[in-house]
Order: sequence, then C-alpha cells, then structure tokens
Amino acid sequence: MPRYKLTIEYDGTGFVGWQRQENGPSVQQAIEEAVKNFCGMETNIPAAGRTDSGVHARGMVAHVDIDRAFEPGKVRDAINFHLGAQPISILSAEAVSEEFHARFSCVRRSYEYRITNRRMPLALDVNRTWRIWPALNAEAMDDAAQVLVGRHDFTTFRSSKCQSESPVKSLEQISVMRAGEDVYIRCAARSFLHNQVRSFAGTLVEVGKGKWTKRDLKKALEAADRAACGPVAPPEGLYFLRADYEDVNR
Repeated sequence: MPRYKLTIEYDGTGFVGWQRQENGPSVQQAIEEAVKNFCGMETNIPAAGRTDSGVHARGMVAHVDIDRAFEPGKVRDAINFHLGAQPISILSAEAVSEEFHARFSCVRRSYEYRITNRRMPLALDVNRTWRIWPALNAEAMDDAAQVLVGRHDFTTFRSSKCQSESPVKSLEQISVMRAGEDVYIRCAARSFLHNQVRSFAGTLVEVGKGKWTKRDLKKALEAADRAACGPVAPPEGLYFLRADYEDVNR
C-alpha cells in the first residue's frame, strides 16, 4: 500500500493536542477525517511527536497509507482542501517506502520555545508566544542551559504524568538566543520526556530574571527530583520544529 510522509504546520490553540482524545478535537483527528473525505479510507496517522494542548508545530512529520497511488502533490493539496479553514497545513507530501515510520524511524526531534520579552501586551501573537517582562538576560540563560547537554537523569524536568519507561535521556543541543524583543530556546534530541522542554524553558526564565544561577540549574538537574524544577512554561510558546530521518526511503 502506498505510504506518504507528510510535513505539517499547525496552530495548536484550539486542539487538545496531536493525538486523538475523547475530550476534544485533535490535530490527528482533523487530518484523518480529511484523508477519509479525500479517498474514503479510515486511517490511523502516526506522528513523530505528540504535542500537548495549545502547542504548535512548524514541521511535524506524520505518515499515511492510502490504498491507491497518487502524485504526492495531489495528496498534499487534497488533504489541505478537506481540512478547510482549520489552522492546519500540509506543507509537503512525499512517497516513501513501507519501512518508513514517522515515529520509529525518527533519529532527532527539534523544539523551539518562543518568549516575547516586552512590557506591552500582545495584540497579534496571543496564544503563540509567552510574554514576559522585565527584560531577560538571554546570554546568562544560554550559558546556564549548557549544563543540560548530554546524557542525564531528567526526572527534575519530567511531568509526573510522563509515560516514558526511563527518565534518562540524551540532550544533543540547547541554545538560547535573542532576536529583537523575542527570546528563543531551541532543543534537539532523539526523544524528549513529557513537559521536558516547557520545564527547561520555565526554569531558564528564572535564570534570565536573575533569580537562579547556572549553579542552581546544575543542582536542580542533579537532584533528579521534580520538586527541584522551576516553574513550567505555558504551552502557547512551544513549537515542534522538525523531525530528522537518516533516509526516508529505507
């Protein structure tokens, strides 16, 4: 059966998250229903990640099996047509082998957390960034964040609802940079724990405010205790940036 790799952008504000749930509309459900309206098939569309309610994506990857071969551009355009006015866009569709799996073939996931660092309230970016004032020291945040890189027990930055078998993960990269009034926290790893990036972001903001030091962050990490975490950042600033694969045709 032909398989297509989908790259997806969405505004997660009105959804309960990526995954189908009984308590409200999900991104997965919206796309599966669009596929059904396109080709009449009931489908289950796995994705590279499972974003929470209110979390966005610039480059989520999923795959769908369709019982007829279509030109990939037609798959992209047809799903977008049937999504209608919902804030979801299929950016691309690619034909891949049946061995490709959006979740299990993924070798790296990247997230971005956006903070708008200004006094004035938001007018255009409500639900798309976390507004904070006073000014944050992004350089201090970036310096402190480097203690998180590597293989660690990340219990401190793990939600109590996390279903991962182990809190031990390898963080490949984290950076904090300022661009005008925005501060971006970017992370990359093979996989993440539930609420890990939002926990990083909220804690690093304490560093940016001067309330925590790099040493405080290191002590919190080494504590391996959820109680040692700083505040958890709200969902609206978080974006799933991209999923990387060694070879989508394998």
